[in-house]
Amino acid sequence: MLRDVTAVRYVTPLRSGGSVPGVFEADDLGTYVVKFTGSAQGRKALVAEVVVGELARALGLRFPELVLVHFDPAIADHEPHQEVRDLHTASAGVNLGMDYLPGARDFTPEVAGTFPVDPLEAGRIVWLDALTVNVDRTVHSSNLMVWPTLGVAPPRLWLIDHGAALVFHHRWDSSAPDKAYDFRQHALGHHGPDVRAADAELAPRVTEELLREVLAEVPDAWLADEPGFATPDGARRAYVDYLHARVRASAAWLPTDFPTREELAAEEAQRAARTQQGRPQWLKRVPDLHGKPAAEQDWSVHLG
Repeated sequence: MLRDVTAVRYVTPLRSGGSVPGVFEADDLGTYVVKFTGSAQGRKALVAEVVVGELARALGLRFPELVLVHFDPAIADHEPHQEVRDLHTASAGVNLGMDYLPGARDFTPEVAGTFPVDPLEAGRIVWLDALTVNVDRTVHSSNLMVWPTLGVAPPRLWLIDHGAALVFHHRWDSSAPDKAYDFRQHALGHHGPDVRAADAELAPRVTEELLREVLAEVPDAWLADEPGFATPDGARRAYVDYLHARVRASAAWLPTDFPTREELAAEEAQRAARTQQGRPQWLKRVPDLHGKPAAEQDWSVHLG
């Protein structure tokens, strides 16, 4: 079961994501990135974090330890921003903490160009994302970290942030377990992911027993209000049944077609051109931040 800790010191908020998690020190002397039950994404995001993270760990992928964090908003009452204080107030009680990786670097396209990734490891990560329908590990936002960086050991890839996975639990009645998803933009698509070998290795290990063990880690309170299920155990059963059915249907969703960097760049250019053509004249001077990184925009045009 996930360990219980109590947050004792507020370090800082993290504003890189929409959920605004915070860094806290706990009574076990650990430092954790805490994701809150009161965030806009709600408890489903925390359920996804636990299910995908613990499944990743069970399959031998590197993922920081998760803990249940007992949180009293009073320890963060010096936070100067009202919206963050409101989030803290709405999240009193048990939240989810992820072990903080000091010195870790984001797996950005620049880092990816110099960091060797084993094709089988890439395949395992892509396979897990396809199984759990994780739509948030792209070339634009990898949710991968390279750690450690201090020479203690060779840097390794670590998985983080799975709150956007398990998209089927937002619409239980319309998600088929064999549904394919577009993984052309996957962060590891350029590293020759051997997803067929990963499927042969990992699919037999994702048993009903393993899935039941993983779902047992999710607190009852995070499943108690799941629409359509009378009890938390009923909701757990639905997750187990869906994921087990999806494993058995892997031939239907296994992603194998990954475009080259050049093909992706061409697609991005075409998309940006279509976006620009569809804009009113007065908007055509506004930078397309999705089509091109902000750092590469010619801001002098827009700032006079």
